[in-house]
Amino acid sequence: MDVIKNEWNSFYDYITGPEVWFLVGQKVATILLILFLSFIIIRVGKKIIQNVFRNRKRGPFQISERRENTLVKLLENTLTYAVYFGAAIMVLQNIGINVSAMLAGAGIAGLAIGFGAQNLVKDIITGFFIIFEDQFSVGDYIQTANSEGFVEEIGLRTTKIKHWTGKLHIIPNGSIEEVTNYSIHNSIAIVDVSISYEGDIAKGEETIEELLTELPERYQEIVSMPELLGVQNLGSSDVVLRVIAETQPMMHWHIARMIRKELKNRMDERGIEIPFPRLVMYSRTEETEQLDSYKEGSAER
Repeated sequence: MDVIKNEWNSFYDYITGPEVWFLVGQKVATILLILFLSFIIIRVGKKIIQNVFRNRKRGPFQISERRENTLVKLLENTLTYAVYFGAAIMVLQNIGINVSAMLAGAGIAGLAIGFGAQNLVKDIITGFFIIFEDQFSVGDYIQTANSEGFVEEIGLRTTKIKHWTGKLHIIPNGSIEEVTNYSIHNSIAIVDVSISYEGDIAKGEETIEELLTELPERYQEIVSMPELLGVQNLGSSDVVLRVIAETQPMMHWHIARMIRKELKNRMDERGIEIPFPRLVMYSRTEETEQLDSYKEGSAER
């Protein structure tokens, strides 16, 4: 018991001594300094990346704004991961952990895990080719097999797509097999307008063509003169005329709504009827009463 007591007293004297607290304080200060420098490096690095791409128009090599936003996000994420990884290694070394042995063991374990993580490798490789080939960029409106919306972020492993309702889809890059990008080329607004069979089709076409010549001056999103294609369909109670207009990317929905509004107002001004569904009511009771009255009148005669 005396030996244990002496050992405890020696250990207590050691941990309460000024040398130990000075060492602990030094270690804590070093860790805080590492974390502070890491934070500064990330902030400064992000500023440098943004300034480099902000001045892209002054250099000989120019890239589109879509590709710029994608590369900025990717480089910022890569910088953050690299700095945090380096900071973690330095912190472990500072507290006396053998990092070399740990990295060697992690390498062997990573090799073993890599054979079973084929999907992860597939996601990273696919993400690299998405960025390298510029299939789509941050801000583009795209449609995949199961998702549709604006691209919020493209990483080496996942892509984030925000639907117009606010839902955020996080999709592994390896599962993106087919993509429709609506933001690269101009869009086409398609509008169908109906005229009643009793109306004057020629007058309707003349009115529509007159209106179409005015639209490019009112709406800057229209890039070429809209066209009246002609009769698209013969409905049950109307004749359907189709109008198309080439617009800037992703502006076809807005322009289609504006064209419908303009057509409705112009048709009302010219007295051209746009048909609406008609409902014919059939009363069996009334028909029976009329039949009985006819039979009674015949009998009296």
